[in-house]
Amino acid sequence: MANTNDKVIPKEFLWGGAVTSFQTEGAWNEGGKGPSIVDARPVPENHSDWKVAIDFYNRYKEDIALFKELGFNAYRTSISWSRIIPDGEGEINEEGLKFYDDLFDEMLANGIQPVITLYHFDLPLALAEKYNGFASRKVVDLFERYARVVFERYAGKVKYWLTFNEQNLVLTNTHHWGATLPEDNQEAFRYQVTHNAFIAHAKAVKALHELVPGGEMAGMVTYLTTYPATSKPEDTIANLKAKELLNDFYFDVFAHGEYPSYITSDLHSKGIMPVFEEGDAELLKENTVDYLSISYYQSQTVKHVPGNEGALISGVTPNPNLKTNEWGWAIDPMGLRVALKDMYARYRLPIFITENGIGAREELDENDTVDDQYRIDYLKGHIQQMKLAMEEGVDVFGYLMWGSTDILSSKGEMKKRYGFVFVNRDETDLRDMKRYKKKSFDWFKKVTASNGTVL
Repeated sequence: MANTNDKVIPKEFLWGGAVTSFQTEGAWNEGGKGPSIVDARPVPENHSDWKVAIDFYNRYKEDIALFKELGFNAYRTSISWSRIIPDGEGEINEEGLKFYDDLFDEMLANGIQPVITLYHFDLPLALAEKYNGFASRKVVDLFERYARVVFERYAGKVKYWLTFNEQNLVLTNTHHWGATLPEDNQEAFRYQVTHNAFIAHAKAVKALHELVPGGEMAGMVTYLTTYPATSKPEDTIANLKAKELLNDFYFDVFAHGEYPSYITSDLHSKGIMPVFEEGDAELLKENTVDYLSISYYQSQTVKHVPGNEGALISGVTPNPNLKTNEWGWAIDPMGLRVALKDMYARYRLPIFITENGIGAREELDENDTVDDQYRIDYLKGHIQQMKLAMEEGVDVFGYLMWGSTDILSSKGEMKKRYGFVFVNRDETDLRDMKRYKKKSFDWFKKVTASNGTVL
């Protein structure tokens, strides 16, 4: 007998929120932390830097108490590599290790499992300046050393790990991996950095399985569901190719341990196959992931663009049938179900949704709250579609919304608010950073208390 939708979520399901260290912690030069590439990033006008963020470094106990009240049993954040090893390769900073010890202990004491990302676009600055980031195999080896340090330290505290946040962005956004593009042969360079990131990922999977009994590692992508712009066969082929480069390439390596033929045939034909050092193929093959992880925010359409066949990805356009948020991101809950069903059919691995949410401009009203019904509607729609996918046989074991509390965006925007909790600061004025519960706070409490039955 098939599950009814209200009974489909298992009792051990993980509910919670997700953030990064650099968008929350602040304390950018405290506790022995070294500078990262985020700290050196130019700040656009009327944006913020990340030096204070929302001061989670000093206020985490207050925030974790709110997460407990929300019913979270999981919370995803990242470890700052430069807080652990300030220059990325030298002395290990005990004060940094102790901060995460204390943070994870506080989470566990409140019934919240840490879900930890090793790398979220914040390479130690010294490794970018000295080696050009993950363009260098030296940095791959240094990443493995860093991973082993934190695995050994937190083996008894963290079960669920992610190597790289949104690893599918490496091909198009190599700067997030600390690598500056050369003037020539840029496509070959992009694929080499992508390969190096795959090797670093595999080395971390191997280290986790050696050092953390029961530890589980994911490969993570930001999943963009795409549809053919029309029923023309040319648009269908263009959509398949976009999907391969945006999503499938990474999952195929994570799950199958080898480059798919649609990638290798293209790279060989162009003469830009990445350099595989001795043992690389075996390393990828022998160190596949335990589960798959995605962030999901929106969908787009893809149309065939004649004469643009040589582009990395082309023809990706907004879907005219969907409403968008203030930043132009399409709101498409059903696209999450499409993603989950496709992923599970292809890979048959458990799936953890580790980011989903909606940003909006918000200020406190006269009652010191925010009436964010649009956030409730957005999250409700996505959770409903997740439940339908689970009813249809997809193995999903957790759902983390993005933000929890308001945080600075990755571009330094405080006005782009995602959280259940309003943090009282803006881009240029830190105010008092007091926390206020939004309308969605009480709604999500009911969701977690009912294990997703009450939406």
